[in-house]
Amino acid sequence: MSVDRSVLHRALERGEQEGGNVEFKERLTRDVHLADGRLESLAAQLRHRVLSGDGEAQYVVGVTDDGGIAGVDPDTFSETLDVLSLLAEEASAHIDDVQTWGTSGGARGASDDAGGLVGVATVRDGGTLTADDDHVIVGTAGHVDHGKSTLVGTLVTGRTDDGDGDTRGFLDVQPHEVERGLSADLSYGVYGFDGDGPVRVENPHRKHERAAVVERADRVVSFVDTVGHEPWLRTTIRGLVGQKLDYGLLTVAADDGPTDTTREHLGVLLATDLPTIVAITKTDLVDDERVESVERDVERLLRNTGRTPLPVARHGVDAAVEETDDGVVPVVRTSAVTGDGLEILDELFERLPKTAAAGGDFRMYVDRSYSVTGVGAVASGTIKSGTVETGDELLLGPFPDGSFRDVEARSIEMHYHRVDTAEAGRIVGIALKGVREADLERGMVLVPRDADPTPTRAFEAEVMVLNHPTRIDDGYEPVVHLETASEAARFHPEGGQLLPGDTGAATVEFKFRPYLVEEGQRFIFREGSSKGVGTVTELLD
Repeated sequence: MSVDRSVLHRALERGEQEGGNVEFKERLTRDVHLADGRLESLAAQLRHRVLSGDGEAQYVVGVTDDGGIAGVDPDTFSETLDVLSLLAEEASAHIDDVQTWGTSGGARGASDDAGGLVGVATVRDGGTLTADDDHVIVGTAGHVDHGKSTLVGTLVTGRTDDGDGDTRGFLDVQPHEVERGLSADLSYGVYGFDGDGPVRVENPHRKHERAAVVERADRVVSFVDTVGHEPWLRTTIRGLVGQKLDYGLLTVAADDGPTDTTREHLGVLLATDLPTIVAITKTDLVDDERVESVERDVERLLRNTGRTPLPVARHGVDAAVEETDDGVVPVVRTSAVTGDGLEILDELFERLPKTAAAGGDFRMYVDRSYSVTGVGAVASGTIKSGTVETGDELLLGPFPDGSFRDVEARSIEMHYHRVDTAEAGRIVGIALKGVREADLERGMVLVPRDADPTPTRAFEAEVMVLNHPTRIDDGYEPVVHLETASEAARFHPEGGQLLPGDTGAATVEFKFRPYLVEEGQRFIFREGSSKGVGTVTELLD
């Protein structure tokens, strides 16, 4: 709920004026305001307000026609926003932002015992985004201080760095953006391409700039952040395993070279069969001989994991585009300060094909959740398969007892744009009717109402032990990262044990609750310095 009431006070002071862009509405209901031709007249009124405000109107909800604070209950406020969204859609506009306040907090005209909500919805010209663009999602990884955030900040803004991490500052996480809006922006940077080349932003913190990129670009590239510090490898694994990524981007600093964290992150990327690009960063800090030495170290590291390095400086971008897959890894020398290599990365991200397939029934694993006053619970994540539309009836679960709950997709947003439909690979926030935010948990899944999902507590898997100080015995209990779920599990290896480097069958049992698991899904398990990967081969009752 918003604290600063200045937006509300200014709107009330301007009031409803002929030729103004402020409109007061106590409430809007489907039965009354969408019936008997009222939709058309109210949409025309909204269009007039938007044009009067040079493309922006403010609808003050929960106030009387004379500006008195009335307040409405949360359900009525939510229905009002739903109706207002339909009116905006009819008028080729969209709701850009909503701020809400309790009516007992000192707003003009509010009595001390008043209850309910009052809010200001900002409506902007331009319809909802049609999410049919080519959207590529890149998961970033790399050791802390190896220039990951600086490199991405330079790519999305087109600004070279000052040598002190100036462009890195653009990509700091802004929690208030999640708290105050419906949008799910899991990526920490976005840019795109149209017929004239890259489409960039001046400041990635400005949500309207990111929204403009999505609206204008023919291809959109989103970067999903991970954490460079080794103690937060679990968070990195969740970022790389839990999203429907197309490519991985691993940074290795030329002044440092590959580290243990580099090897950890590369192992996660390659264990999930994610096509990966390695960017050698900070080449401006060292001489050519050092760059070549680090490049040889990277090539050796890749060959040791069974991959073929492809130095783009020697083989060219065309070869990289044609050859990149889970076996060939392009290596690009870059500097965010001089701009070297950035045009190569631009060309790769513009030309590399999208790898995530869009077919199948709708499925989205919940990565984050939050509550928006007047809107309700919002589940955010990357759509794994199929498509979802506003108004779709869905199932959410499994809950700890294995049950699923009926919910409805009230609205969908992608990169601060409301969309009517979204398909596999999209990073979205879905406002859900029928569930509280407190009941949403990471690892839950949204599926169609008729999907008949069956959760499981145990499954058979083919696993490979990447690292372990001794051996994995029966009853070994690591944390399993599968989709967005991170859950302790017991392992029962076939034959009783698995040694480092071994591949073999094992039964895996979640310790505390069931999840929705499919045959063929890849997962990573980790406990201390022990790590491994696996593939689900059979579900057990």
